[in-house]
Amino acid sequence: MSSAEGPAESPRYPRVVLKLSGESFCRAGERGISMEEVVETARQVHQAQQLGCQLALVIGGGNILRGAQFTHRSTAIQEATAHYMGMLATVINGLALQDALESLGCQTRLMSAIRMDGVAEAYIRRRARRHLEKGRIVILAAGTGSPFVTTDTAAAQRALELEAAILLKATRVDGVFSDDPERNPHAVMYTELDYHTVLEQNLRVMDSTAVTQCMEHKMPILVFNFRKDGNIQRAVRGERLGTLIHSGD
Repeated sequence: MSSAEGPAESPRYPRVVLKLSGESFCRAGERGISMEEVVETARQVHQAQQLGCQLALVIGGGNILRGAQFTHRSTAIQEATAHYMGMLATVINGLALQDALESLGCQTRLMSAIRMDGVAEAYIRRRARRHLEKGRIVILAAGTGSPFVTTDTAAAQRALELEAAILLKATRVDGVFSDDPERNPHAVMYTELDYHTVLEQNLRVMDSTAVTQCMEHKMPILVFNFRKDGNIQRAVRGERLGTLIHSGD
């Protein structure tokens, strides 16, 4: 049992938005949905919530389909249509994550930026906040509901709308590096960065629109490895891990 499963403490961040990419729903190098991986992620989210943290989860859909894989040059599918298809993939992931969380005893609400009343609530900011205040884990699917907007930007938008204390970006590496650590073993990991450095050096933490939005509103971003057991809980507690991106004030 990891130390993260010990006695609960007060979270440093009382409300967070956690961005989970599509890769958190499948095994490394694979596609589709692995419920073993989903349940493991759900277990870590549940641990974090037990600290008293309010959690909203923005999820990607790249494990199923990325809208960017279609272009008007290579397919009959229009690019905007492809982006909508990608949004629907996030709803599929959301349904899987919702059941995984509820199997652990969590109360959840799946909210979609595209109306689909049979499977999810429509995203309404005030309603989402009320769910959080009642201790429910809110799963936010379908991005912003608009094409040509990434789920990273959706996560930044939701973090601001819901007045989160921090935006947590879960990845499969330990933080932000000077180069791709999976290809370059000499890549250096940064423990702290300011927004301008991320944008100027094109460090590919999140898309530039998301970083710029966080910069303009001084929303800190923590990039960390969610595959290490207990790291979501550690992030909520404010422990030193990953890379913290902030204004530097």
